[in-house]
Amino acid sequence: MPKIVDPVARRRAVAQAVLSVAARHGLEHASLRNVADEAGLAIGSVRHYFADHDELMTFTMRELSRRIGDRIRTHAERLLTPDGRTDRRAATEELLAEFLPLDETRRQESALWLAFTAAAHTRPELRPCAAEMQADLHTLMTRVLHEARCAGGLPGSMDVELESTRLAALLDGLTLQATLLPDRYPPKLLRQVLRRHLDALRAGS
Repeated sequence: MPKIVDPVARRRAVAQAVLSVAARHGLEHASLRNVADEAGLAIGSVRHYFADHDELMTFTMRELSRRIGDRIRTHAERLLTPDGRTDRRAATEELLAEFLPLDETRRQESALWLAFTAAAHTRPELRPCAAEMQADLHTLMTRVLHEARCAGGLPGSMDVELESTRLAALLDGLTLQATLLPDRYPPKLLRQVLRRHLDALRAGS
């Protein structure tokens, strides 16, 4: 009896092979041949699931975005649908901390995401995913700050749209610096900067 292959699972496995190759050697080394070897597949099998290299890269970028997004949504649900026992301040910090490279998993994801977004400058097929991720980040920041303001945790006069942009820029900047210079920007420092920023927002400064 022929083995039944789940096409979604297989596509995700091939995407993981891309991420593994890229994490070790850089995105430019994630050729179809190298990815097939990493996944333990014939190159023809990879081509069965992806029409070309562009489609594979686009799918992989979206898969990386999905993984990050799934983790963030878990925190967002806890924060935005509180049960009365939720510490909103702590939950907000934990949600935003998911965007920072605070452990090995998030450091690798950050490096990979930066590699994909850099590639998007010269590879148009990657730009929509990069734009969507930034738009989703801004939307989430806006909702988090709006809900906090409504709950009385932030000043009523706060310009939520402006502060959402400032918060997103802070997270982007910390992620970039910590990915490039991890010894200079250890997790403890990243959390301190994030906590200081949240305290400043609460104080209206």
